[in-house]
Amino acid sequence: MVSLYNRNWSRAELQRRVGSMSQLAGIRLSELSDGKGRGCRVLDVWTGTGLRFQVNADRALDISACDYKGIPMCWRSQAGDVAPAFYEPKDLGWLRSFSGGMLATCGLNQFGSPSEENGTEIGLHGRISNLPASQVNYRTYWSSEDYILEISGEVRQAAVFGENLVLRRRITTKLGSNQISIHDEVTNEGFESTPHMLLYHFNVGFPVADETTQLTIDSKEVLARNEDAQKGIKNWDHFQAPTPGFQEQVFIHSPKANELGIARVDLNNLQIGLGLRWSYDTTNLPYLMEWKMMGEGLYVIGIEPANCNGLGGQNATLKQGGLPFLQPDESRSYQLNLEVVSLDK
Repeated sequence: MVSLYNRNWSRAELQRRVGSMSQLAGIRLSELSDGKGRGCRVLDVWTGTGLRFQVNADRALDISACDYKGIPMCWRSQAGDVAPAFYEPKDLGWLRSFSGGMLATCGLNQFGSPSEENGTEIGLHGRISNLPASQVNYRTYWSSEDYILEISGEVRQAAVFGENLVLRRRITTKLGSNQISIHDEVTNEGFESTPHMLLYHFNVGFPVADETTQLTIDSKEVLARNEDAQKGIKNWDHFQAPTPGFQEQVFIHSPKANELGIARVDLNNLQIGLGLRWSYDTTNLPYLMEWKMMGEGLYVIGIEPANCNGLGGQNATLKQGGLPFLQPDESRSYQLNLEVVSLDK
Protein backbone atom coordinates (compact mmCIF):
# COMPACT_ATOMS: atom_id res chain seq x y z
CA MET A 1 0.00 0.00 0.00
CA VAL A 2 1.09 3.57 -0.73
CA SER A 3 0.54 6.17 2.00
CA LEU A 4 -0.47 9.37 0.22
CA TYR A 5 -2.98 12.20 0.64
CA ASN A 6 -3.99 11.15 4.16
CA ARG A 7 -4.88 7.56 3.34
CA ASN A 8 -3.46 4.29 2.06
CA TRP A 9 -3.87 3.32 -1.59
CA SER A 10 -3.45 0.07 -3.44
CA ARG A 11 -1.65 -0.05 -6.77
CA ALA A 12 -4.92 -0.75 -8.57
CA GLU A 13 -6.71 2.16 -6.90
CA LEU A 14 -4.01 4.62 -7.97
CA GLN A 15 -3.72 3.32 -11.53
CA ARG A 16 -7.47 3.75 -11.99
CA ARG A 17 -7.21 7.42 -11.05
CA VAL A 18 -4.38 8.64 -13.32
CA GLY A 19 -3.48 8.47 -16.99
CA SER A 20 0.24 8.34 -16.26
CA MET A 21 2.04 7.69 -12.98
CA SER A 22 4.08 10.84 -13.68
CA GLN A 23 0.98 12.70 -12.49
CA LEU A 24 1.96 11.54 -9.00
CA ALA A 25 5.70 10.74 -9.07
CA GLY A 26 8.46 10.39 -11.59
CA ILE A 27 11.87 11.24 -13.01
CA ARG A 28 12.53 13.68 -15.82
CA LEU A 29 15.87 13.97 -17.65
CA SER A 30 16.77 17.42 -18.96
CA GLU A 31 19.82 19.53 -19.75
CA LEU A 32 20.94 22.88 -18.34
CA SER A 33 21.32 25.48 -21.06
CA ASP A 34 22.71 28.63 -19.44
CA GLY A 35 25.87 29.90 -17.77
CA LYS A 36 28.57 27.65 -16.36
CA GLY A 37 26.10 24.81 -15.89
CA ARG A 38 25.36 24.59 -19.61
CA GLY A 39 25.34 21.03 -20.90
CA CYS A 40 24.89 19.26 -17.57
CA ARG A 41 22.40 16.39 -17.63
CA VAL A 42 20.06 16.68 -14.65
CA LEU A 43 17.39 14.30 -13.41
CA ASP A 44 14.46 15.85 -11.58
CA VAL A 45 12.70 13.51 -9.16
CA TRP A 46 9.36 13.96 -7.39
CA THR A 47 7.69 11.47 -5.05
CA GLY A 48 4.15 12.84 -4.61
CA THR A 49 4.66 13.95 -1.00
CA GLY A 50 6.18 17.33 -1.83
CA LEU A 51 9.73 15.95 -1.85
CA ARG A 52 11.61 16.97 -5.00
CA PHE A 53 15.31 16.68 -5.70
CA GLN A 54 17.70 16.97 -8.61
CA VAL A 55 20.55 14.64 -9.51
CA ASN A 56 23.39 15.98 -11.68
CA ALA A 57 24.61 13.18 -13.95
CA ASP A 58 27.62 15.25 -15.02
CA ARG A 59 28.69 15.82 -11.43
CA ALA A 60 29.07 12.24 -10.13
CA LEU A 61 25.29 11.78 -9.74
CA ASP A 62 25.40 14.19 -6.81
CA ILE A 63 22.18 15.74 -5.47
CA SER A 64 22.36 19.35 -6.58
CA ALA A 65 19.02 20.60 -5.19
CA CYS A 66 16.30 19.44 -2.81
CA ASP A 67 13.08 20.93 -1.48
CA TYR A 68 10.00 19.79 0.40
CA LYS A 69 6.60 21.36 -0.29
CA GLY A 70 8.43 24.33 -1.77
CA ILE A 71 10.75 24.78 1.23
CA PRO A 72 14.47 24.48 0.37
CA MET A 73 16.27 21.74 2.28
CA CYS A 74 19.84 22.48 1.19
CA TRP A 75 22.30 25.34 0.85
CA ARG A 76 23.22 26.51 -2.64
CA SER A 77 26.52 28.33 -3.11
CA GLN A 78 27.17 31.54 -5.02
CA ALA A 79 29.00 29.46 -7.66
CA GLY A 80 25.68 28.03 -8.87
CA ASP A 81 25.56 25.07 -11.24
CA VAL A 82 28.99 24.48 -12.77
CA ALA A 83 29.84 21.98 -15.51
CA PRO A 84 32.96 19.78 -15.10
CA ALA A 85 34.80 21.73 -17.82
CA PHE A 86 35.26 24.60 -15.34
CA TYR A 87 36.80 22.45 -12.60
CA GLU A 88 40.10 23.80 -11.22
CA PRO A 89 41.90 20.80 -9.71
CA LYS A 90 44.81 22.54 -7.95
CA ASP A 91 44.95 23.79 -4.38
CA LEU A 92 41.55 25.28 -3.36
CA GLY A 93 40.17 25.47 -6.92
CA TRP A 94 37.44 22.98 -5.97
CA LEU A 95 35.64 25.84 -4.23
CA ARG A 96 35.07 27.61 -7.58
CA SER A 97 32.84 24.77 -8.78
CA PHE A 98 31.35 23.84 -5.40
CA SER A 99 27.62 24.32 -5.96
CA GLY A 100 26.65 23.23 -2.47
CA GLY A 101 23.48 21.27 -3.02
CA MET A 102 22.21 18.46 -0.84
CA LEU A 103 25.17 16.18 -1.60
CA ALA A 104 28.64 16.74 -3.01
CA THR A 105 30.80 13.61 -3.01
CA CYS A 106 34.45 14.04 -1.98
CA GLY A 107 37.10 11.48 -2.97
CA LEU A 108 37.86 8.92 -4.27
CA ASN A 109 41.51 8.96 -3.18
CA GLN A 110 41.52 12.33 -1.41
CA PHE A 111 39.36 14.62 0.67
CA GLY A 112 40.25 17.43 3.01
CA SER A 113 43.22 19.77 2.57
CA PRO A 114 45.18 19.77 -0.71
CA SER A 115 47.78 17.01 -0.81
CA GLU A 116 50.21 15.25 -3.13
CA GLU A 117 50.50 11.70 -4.44
CA ASN A 118 53.63 10.50 -6.26
CA GLY A 119 54.57 14.04 -7.17
CA THR A 120 51.08 14.96 -8.41
CA GLU A 121 49.15 17.67 -6.60
CA ILE A 122 45.67 16.66 -5.43
CA GLY A 123 43.38 19.59 -4.66
CA LEU A 124 40.82 20.14 -1.95
CA HIS A 125 38.29 17.28 -1.64
CA GLY A 126 39.54 15.37 -4.69
CA ARG A 127 38.19 14.98 -8.22
CA ILE A 128 35.15 12.75 -8.07
CA SER A 129 32.43 15.43 -7.72
CA ASN A 130 33.62 17.07 -10.95
CA LEU A 131 33.52 13.93 -13.09
CA PRO A 132 30.57 12.96 -15.33
CA ALA A 133 28.79 9.66 -14.85
CA SER A 134 28.51 7.11 -17.64
CA GLN A 135 26.04 4.26 -18.21
CA VAL A 136 23.43 6.54 -16.62
CA ASN A 137 20.07 4.87 -16.31
CA TYR A 138 16.80 5.89 -14.73
CA ARG A 139 13.56 3.99 -14.42
CA THR A 140 10.23 3.98 -12.61
CA TYR A 141 8.46 0.71 -11.97
CA TRP A 142 6.06 -1.17 -9.74
CA SER A 143 7.51 -3.70 -7.33
CA SER A 144 4.47 -5.38 -5.85
CA GLU A 145 2.59 -2.47 -4.22
CA ASP A 146 5.52 -0.01 -4.26
CA TYR A 147 6.20 2.39 -7.14
CA ILE A 148 10.01 2.69 -7.27
CA LEU A 149 12.05 5.61 -8.65
CA GLU A 150 15.65 4.66 -9.42
CA ILE A 151 18.75 6.37 -10.89
CA SER A 152 22.06 4.59 -11.46
CA GLY A 153 25.38 5.04 -13.17
CA GLU A 154 29.13 4.81 -12.74
CA VAL A 155 31.89 7.38 -12.37
CA ARG A 156 35.48 6.44 -13.20
CA GLN A 157 38.43 8.31 -11.67
CA ALA A 158 41.47 7.14 -13.59
CA ALA A 159 44.84 8.25 -14.96
CA VAL A 160 47.67 6.65 -16.91
CA PHE A 161 50.28 5.67 -14.30
CA GLY A 162 47.69 6.52 -11.65
CA GLU A 163 44.58 5.25 -9.94
CA ASN A 164 41.71 3.40 -11.64
CA LEU A 165 38.80 3.69 -9.23
CA VAL A 166 35.14 3.27 -10.17
CA LEU A 167 32.16 4.54 -8.20
CA ARG A 168 28.92 2.71 -8.99
CA ARG A 169 26.00 4.64 -7.54
CA ARG A 170 22.31 3.86 -7.19
CA ILE A 171 19.82 6.41 -5.83
CA THR A 172 16.30 5.24 -5.02
CA THR A 173 13.08 6.53 -3.55
CA LYS A 174 9.41 5.66 -4.08
CA LEU A 175 5.94 7.09 -4.46
CA GLY A 176 4.73 8.43 -1.12
CA SER A 177 8.19 8.58 0.40
CA ASN A 178 10.18 11.38 2.04
CA GLN A 179 13.35 9.31 1.96
CA ILE A 180 16.30 9.15 -0.46
CA SER A 181 18.52 6.06 -0.39
CA ILE A 182 22.07 6.12 -1.72
CA HIS A 183 23.98 2.90 -2.37
CA ASP A 184 27.57 3.23 -3.53
CA GLU A 185 30.22 0.70 -4.41
CA VAL A 186 33.82 1.75 -5.05
CA THR A 187 36.11 -0.71 -6.84
CA ASN A 188 39.82 -0.60 -7.52
CA GLU A 189 40.05 -1.80 -11.13
CA GLY A 190 43.79 -1.13 -11.25
CA PHE A 191 46.60 -3.56 -10.48
CA GLU A 192 48.17 -1.81 -7.50
CA SER A 193 47.03 -0.94 -4.01
CA THR A 194 45.40 2.51 -4.13
CA PRO A 195 44.51 5.07 -1.43
CA HIS A 196 40.75 5.39 -0.99
CA MET A 197 39.27 8.35 0.88
CA LEU A 198 35.55 9.11 0.73
CA LEU A 199 33.39 11.78 2.37
CA TYR A 200 29.68 12.55 1.80
CA HIS A 201 29.34 16.35 1.94
CA PHE A 202 25.65 17.03 2.78
CA ASN A 203 24.91 20.77 2.90
CA VAL A 204 21.89 22.06 4.82
CA GLY A 205 20.83 25.69 4.44
CA PHE A 206 18.14 28.16 5.51
CA PRO A 207 15.40 27.79 6.62
CA VAL A 208 16.20 24.35 8.03
CA ALA A 209 19.50 25.81 9.22
CA ASP A 210 18.76 28.72 11.56
CA GLU A 211 19.35 29.82 15.16
CA THR A 212 16.47 27.57 16.31
CA THR A 213 18.02 24.44 14.77
CA GLN A 214 19.39 21.60 16.91
CA LEU A 215 21.72 18.79 15.86
CA THR A 216 21.56 15.41 17.58
CA ILE A 217 24.42 12.91 17.23
CA ASP A 218 25.11 10.19 19.76
CA SER A 219 28.91 10.38 19.60
CA LYS A 220 31.53 8.34 21.40
CA GLU A 221 33.88 11.28 20.96
CA VAL A 222 33.77 14.83 19.57
CA LEU A 223 37.03 16.50 18.52
CA ALA A 224 37.69 20.03 17.31
CA ARG A 225 39.63 20.34 14.06
CA ASN A 226 41.54 23.48 15.13
CA GLU A 227 41.58 26.38 17.59
CA ASP A 228 38.57 28.09 15.99
CA ALA A 229 36.53 24.94 16.43
CA GLN A 230 37.81 24.41 19.97
CA LYS A 231 36.34 27.78 20.95
CA GLY A 232 32.89 26.57 19.93
CA ILE A 233 33.04 22.89 20.89
CA LYS A 234 30.61 23.31 23.82
CA ASN A 235 27.97 24.51 21.35
CA TRP A 236 28.60 22.10 18.47
CA ASP A 237 24.93 21.06 18.50
CA HIS A 238 23.43 24.59 18.44
CA PHE A 239 23.59 27.35 15.84
CA GLN A 240 23.27 31.11 15.52
CA ALA A 241 22.13 33.85 13.17
CA PRO A 242 24.45 34.83 10.29
CA THR A 243 27.53 36.40 11.85
CA PRO A 244 29.93 38.84 10.15
CA GLY A 245 33.48 37.49 10.02
CA PHE A 246 32.52 34.02 11.30
CA GLN A 247 35.37 31.51 11.02
CA GLU A 248 34.27 28.02 10.04
CA GLN A 249 34.25 25.38 12.75
CA VAL A 250 34.67 21.69 12.02
CA PHE A 251 33.97 18.97 14.57
CA ILE A 252 34.97 15.33 14.14
CA HIS A 253 32.43 12.85 15.52
CA SER A 254 32.67 9.12 16.13
CA PRO A 255 28.94 8.22 16.07
CA LYS A 256 27.62 5.29 18.05
CA ALA A 257 25.83 2.64 16.01
CA ASN A 258 22.87 0.49 17.01
CA GLU A 259 22.92 -3.32 17.14
CA LEU A 260 22.65 -3.40 13.33
CA GLY A 261 25.63 -1.11 12.87
CA ILE A 262 23.48 1.89 11.86
CA ALA A 263 24.16 5.43 13.08
CA ARG A 264 21.48 8.12 13.14
CA VAL A 265 21.85 11.88 12.88
CA ASP A 266 18.97 14.34 13.34
CA LEU A 267 18.95 18.02 12.40
CA ASN A 268 15.66 19.57 13.52
CA ASN A 269 14.08 23.00 13.32
CA LEU A 270 10.99 23.06 15.52
CA GLN A 271 10.19 26.61 14.46
CA ILE A 272 9.33 25.49 10.92
CA GLY A 273 8.34 21.97 11.96
CA LEU A 274 10.85 20.23 9.68
CA GLY A 275 14.01 18.24 10.09
CA LEU A 276 16.42 15.98 8.27
CA ARG A 277 17.47 12.51 9.41
CA TRP A 278 20.47 10.56 8.20
CA SER A 279 20.88 6.86 8.89
CA TYR A 280 23.83 4.95 7.52
CA ASP A 281 26.00 1.90 7.98
CA THR A 282 29.08 2.77 10.04
CA THR A 283 30.99 -0.35 8.98
CA ASN A 284 32.83 1.61 6.29
CA LEU A 285 31.89 5.12 7.49
CA PRO A 286 33.11 5.30 11.11
CA TYR A 287 33.56 9.11 11.21
CA LEU A 288 31.27 12.09 10.72
CA MET A 289 32.53 15.62 10.11
CA GLU A 290 30.28 18.51 11.15
CA TRP A 291 30.89 21.72 9.21
CA LYS A 292 29.47 24.71 11.09
CA MET A 293 29.66 27.79 8.87
CA MET A 294 27.56 30.64 10.25
CA GLY A 295 28.76 33.46 8.00
CA GLU A 296 26.77 35.90 5.90
CA GLY A 297 25.84 34.15 2.64
CA LEU A 298 28.07 31.28 3.73
CA TYR A 299 25.38 30.05 6.12
CA VAL A 300 25.42 26.28 6.07
CA ILE A 301 25.55 23.19 8.25
CA GLY A 302 27.54 20.32 6.75
CA ILE A 303 26.78 16.72 7.78
CA GLU A 304 29.62 14.62 6.38
CA PRO A 305 29.97 10.87 7.00
CA ALA A 306 33.48 9.71 6.06
CA ASN A 307 35.53 6.54 5.82
CA CYS A 308 38.50 8.02 7.70
CA ASN A 309 39.59 10.97 9.81
CA GLY A 310 41.27 12.57 6.82
CA LEU A 311 40.61 16.32 6.91
CA GLY A 312 44.34 16.97 6.67
CA GLY A 313 44.45 15.35 3.23
CA GLN A 314 46.01 12.19 1.89
CA ASN A 315 49.61 12.74 2.99
CA ALA A 316 48.72 13.75 6.53
CA THR A 317 46.33 10.82 6.87
CA LEU A 318 49.03 8.42 5.67
CA LYS A 319 51.53 9.78 8.21
CA GLN A 320 48.96 9.36 10.97
CA GLY A 321 48.45 5.71 9.97
CA GLY A 322 44.77 6.16 9.12
CA LEU A 323 44.78 6.09 5.30
CA PRO A 324 42.44 3.42 3.83
CA PHE A 325 43.59 1.46 0.76
CA LEU A 326 41.80 -0.66 -1.82
CA GLN A 327 43.65 -3.67 -3.12
CA PRO A 328 43.41 -4.67 -6.80
CA ASP A 329 39.86 -5.80 -7.63
CA GLU A 330 38.69 -4.97 -4.10
CA SER A 331 35.34 -3.24 -3.61
CA ARG A 332 33.84 -1.37 -0.70
CA SER A 333 30.13 -0.60 -0.26
CA TYR A 334 28.39 2.34 1.38
CA GLN A 335 24.70 2.72 2.25
CA LEU A 336 23.09 5.98 3.40
CA ASN A 337 19.49 7.09 3.82
CA LEU A 338 18.31 10.70 4.06
CA GLU A 339 14.77 11.50 5.20
CA VAL A 340 12.76 14.71 5.48
CA VAL A 341 10.92 14.58 8.81
CA SER A 342 7.79 16.55 9.72
CA LEU A 343 7.90 17.60 13.37
CA ASP A 344 5.10 18.46 15.79
CA LYS A 345 5.49 22.08 16.83
